[in-house]
Amino acid sequence: MLPTGFHARPFAHRALHGPGRPENSRSAIDAAMAAGYGIELDLQLSGDCQAMVFHDYALDRLTCARGPVRGLGAERLSSIQLNDSEEGIPTLRQVLDQVAGAVPLLIEVKDQDGALGPDVGPLEEATAACLADYPGPAAVMSFNPHSVARLGQLLPDLPRGLTTDAFAPEVWPTVPPARLNELRAMPDLVSLGAKFISHRWDDLTNPAVAAARAKGLRIFCWTIRSDSDQAAALENGADQVTFEGYLA
Repeated sequence: MLPTGFHARPFAHRALHGPGRPENSRSAIDAAMAAGYGIELDLQLSGDCQAMVFHDYALDRLTCARGPVRGLGAERLSSIQLNDSEEGIPTLRQVLDQVAGAVPLLIEVKDQDGALGPDVGPLEEATAACLADYPGPAAVMSFNPHSVARLGQLLPDLPRGLTTDAFAPEVWPTVPPARLNELRAMPDLVSLGAKFISHRWDDLTNPAVAAARAKGLRIFCWTIRSDSDQAAALENGADQVTFEGYLA
């Protein structure tokens, strides 16, 4: 089951970021908690196998540094300032200490295989090491079913789900078309023990989403950017939304 309160409020996408509060930053997390929102956040792997709260695979867009996140250790990454702030990149453990169960966490483990394939493990293990004794409401998810399966082995009692999409080839250029076809049908939900999906909001009428609901899964969606889109997502069957750029 998903933790109590997981459906009560929308999730702030990469926390409640805005001017002076970069995405996935501790200041954005504080803002989300102050507003009572759940928090969606992303994890990447450092060069010394620590779970870092950061969306991109490269540092270029969000910091003044360049190169892959995996090219640097956690201590060095934590010293690199996020744009429009004086904050460094936080570790998952730092964020868990900060939130301390105050609001639900929806944690996306970013694919480390590169093609949504089986080359996973280190990030899932680093994530599990942090979450094993976390007392607050949390759930994990990934676009990669192999990642979700590994998280299920490591954290069998923690709710897990799939991040899902229409998987258009132009959006996923590094993933073979045959793999995209497999994922589009969401065939792994039962075997993974998934409790939910988090689906692209403008594809909620996809029959695969209805099939997931028929299996008893809750339906979250990403990423809502206006009141009107939020209303449309809820009308199309979303149980809860992940939002940014406005107050849901």
